[in-house]
Amino acid sequence: MIPLSVLDLSVTTTATKASVALRNSIDLAVHIDGLGYVRYWTAEHHSLSSVASPAPDVMIGQIAAVTKHIHVGAGGVMLPNHAPLVVAERFKMLEALFPGRIDLGLGRAPGTDGTTAYALRSRLDRREGDDFLERLHELTLWETREFPDGHPYHNVIAMPDDVPLPPIWLLGSSDYSSELAAQVGMGFAFAHHFASHDAVTAMVNYRARFQPSRWRATPHAILAVAVVTAETDAEADRLASSMDLNRLRRDRGTYAPLPSPQEAQAYPYTDADRASIARNRKRLFVGSPATVMAKLKPMIEESQADELMVISAIFDHQARKRSYSLLAEAFGLKAP
Repeated sequence: MIPLSVLDLSVTTTATKASVALRNSIDLAVHIDGLGYVRYWTAEHHSLSSVASPAPDVMIGQIAAVTKHIHVGAGGVMLPNHAPLVVAERFKMLEALFPGRIDLGLGRAPGTDGTTAYALRSRLDRREGDDFLERLHELTLWETREFPDGHPYHNVIAMPDDVPLPPIWLLGSSDYSSELAAQVGMGFAFAHHFASHDAVTAMVNYRARFQPSRWRATPHAILAVAVVTAETDAEADRLASSMDLNRLRRDRGTYAPLPSPQEAQAYPYTDADRASIARNRKRLFVGSPATVMAKLKPMIEESQADELMVISAIFDHQARKRSYSLLAEAFGLKAP
């Protein structure tokens, strides 16, 4: 069966403050480590009351220190917010401390609004526009040390210099990142949970056009999906109602903490609201293990995914842990 991984946003709820959400992420990672999942990624978001973690590298170090088996990584570092040298140094440090267990996922988006993005970058440089490709190239040059003679960075060394950068993955929700990942020969992760672009097309094209490189000899495509699993379809649907209302508010520009199922079910939805929720449910995989497996299997096969990465934004922390346990059982994962 296909390997399973986790993408964790450290989601806050109306009952869980940001500091508690961060500790819950560490607790969840320990739980996941014992179930047979292969990867645990943390995200980068800024100035959002719904997401607690703006610093995936900090979370990676904390999680790697209390787990034993899973790969721990960024899903991802929003590269436009950071000097490539800083990213190289931090992830080489993590690789030195936890050799063979670190992943470096990179995203093009700022992970926030325009004003916050400006505040993050205003002291770095004055470049305008999408400079992701330029930053990615610079990041790889810190690893290869192929800055030409006379370049101001030629004699600068990304420390620690006796360990490599961990594996690099490009994240995306469109065809741009799939094309780029194939061209440069890196791993690729597609965000089906919020993408409007067709996941199957992006992932199949990535595999077909992949060029072997010093970074990867063969393609590896991760399909990231939103899943809510419970013992019954009815209970899973109740738990997923929190995500329904949360998404409805996000579409209106409100990034609030995740509401409880009770609040979501009592909300006075209009017909237009219900239609919007029904459209968004096409991005979610909700139900008992058997129901979820039946929904996931066609997309896994059509996309030719090498790995399934699951995000489960569930109000109750214990219910979220149970959801991942049920999914592990359904996929036949073996405890390490």
